[in-house]
Amino acid sequence: MTNKEIGSAFRELAQLMELHADNPFKIRSYQNAYMTLRKLDQPVAELDEAALANIKGIGKAISGKIIELIENGQMEALEKFRKITPPGVRDMLGIAGFGPKKVRQVWQELGVESVGELLYAVNENRLLELKGFGLKTQEDLKAKLAYFKLSQGQFLYATVEARAIAIRTQLQQALPQAQVAWTGALRRACPTLDKLALLVAGATSAAITAALNLPAEVTDEGIIKATTEEEFPVWIYTCTPAEWGSRQFRYTAAPPFLAAFMERFPGVDFKNLATEAAVFSQARLPVLPPELREEEWGLQLAVDNKIPTLIDASDVRGVIHSHTTYSDGIHSLADMANYAREQGYGYIGITDHSKAAFYANGLSPERVLDQMQAIDQLNAQQTDFRIFKGIESDILADGSLDYEEDLLRQFDFIIASIHSNLRMDEEKATQRLITAIENPYTSILGHPTGRLLLSRPGYPIDHRKVIDACAANQVAIELNASPYRLDLDWTWLPYAVEKGVWISINPDAHSKAGIHAIYFGTFAARKGGLTVENCLNARSASAFYELVHKW
Repeated sequence: MTNKEIGSAFRELAQLMELHADNPFKIRSYQNAYMTLRKLDQPVAELDEAALANIKGIGKAISGKIIELIENGQMEALEKFRKITPPGVRDMLGIAGFGPKKVRQVWQELGVESVGELLYAVNENRLLELKGFGLKTQEDLKAKLAYFKLSQGQFLYATVEARAIAIRTQLQQALPQAQVAWTGALRRACPTLDKLALLVAGATSAAITAALNLPAEVTDEGIIKATTEEEFPVWIYTCTPAEWGSRQFRYTAAPPFLAAFMERFPGVDFKNLATEAAVFSQARLPVLPPELREEEWGLQLAVDNKIPTLIDASDVRGVIHSHTTYSDGIHSLADMANYAREQGYGYIGITDHSKAAFYANGLSPERVLDQMQAIDQLNAQQTDFRIFKGIESDILADGSLDYEEDLLRQFDFIIASIHSNLRMDEEKATQRLITAIENPYTSILGHPTGRLLLSRPGYPIDHRKVIDACAANQVAIELNASPYRLDLDWTWLPYAVEKGVWISINPDAHSKAGIHAIYFGTFAARKGGLTVENCLNARSASAFYELVHKW
């Protein structure tokens, strides 16, 4: 083992001990050992225990642990603390500038156990409730978390979109005679992707590399590969204008879609076609939107000539699922409503957290009534915009909602969501959801699996049973538009629509800016083939109310 590897083990031990508020004197000695070992020129693996003990800053106890580490490949003390620390909490210790004491605080006081959960807590302003965390500290941590996530090799579409737009624009301006477009998972608007892929025709690799203005290499296959300042991988494919359509079709399609396409049309020559329309024409098919080129069912839509007119962000008429300063939002009730109206929406559904969500300043029954009165006052001042009285009710462990019936019936609508006790098997999670769905006061099922993209897979559920229950009980399902969730997953939208279940594209906004998450939600909705006709909050305010107020 190298000095660096041995030193890192002591650094990790010191961090874990500090995380668990262990002996401060031992923590300091292990921190000193780390500093000493990383500066030594002589490999400590070549020294015996006596020689190690004579090194200033090492001593007898630490030298024994070094020998243990060299001989056994592990250190008992370190393994002990690793065992009692969740892996995700250990990952948080790797965030620069976010030390063990802060990690312990969010872990013990908020129940955060992974980097992804921490990022989500930051976006929901949960850290503002903790001592020592102000808005500036939270924003600084958000930037650090974004950088940390870059090292994982996968990126949220929402994280890379702005940079991808900038690169495309930069190439188009520098190469006005060339064709430049996104391709691959980026063009299909996948929720997560591993690179920014573009296709350029009518320009040399040298010209493209110069225009890109990033350190780049050209592979033997002719792919230009570079990395942005933010550490986003960039792949640029090149071709001639005469083969643009064939190449763009090939690079855009997901492997399952491309395989199904080639199997469906064996022997047909799709090479050297200048437009994608020509590719589809060769197969005697209408052009299929890129978002639907994931799996065979998308191809079947084209074969059956049943390609839907996909929903667009401009089709959404109401902001459903929004939080205010009554619970864990940054902006006031009036601010959220006014901003939604300024953005052109016709209504907003206020859904602060219910009382069980104590970590999010959940509303007591008295505060619910106070908010309802405030909403009535605001509604009385306007005729062209409506504020609906909603709540995001926690689904409790037994599947029940969070308030008594006499209060539940006073809401205009209720989103039912799971926020606690997430470690469930499929049977328990499914039954918990179905019990909530069967509650006559549940209007919309919120983020059905509780997942956080790239961070937490969500609890397992039987999607068909849950969707069937929603259909039977006239409960809509949320497509949570937060780019960290996008839950319900788009792959289940066709089944939900088939069963007649309304889909509500909800931003889960905790600030005015959070309302814009609807934009990303519509991308996921389009991938699932969602249309205006199947979208709950693409209805007018009165039509929305008639569908969600079932009591």
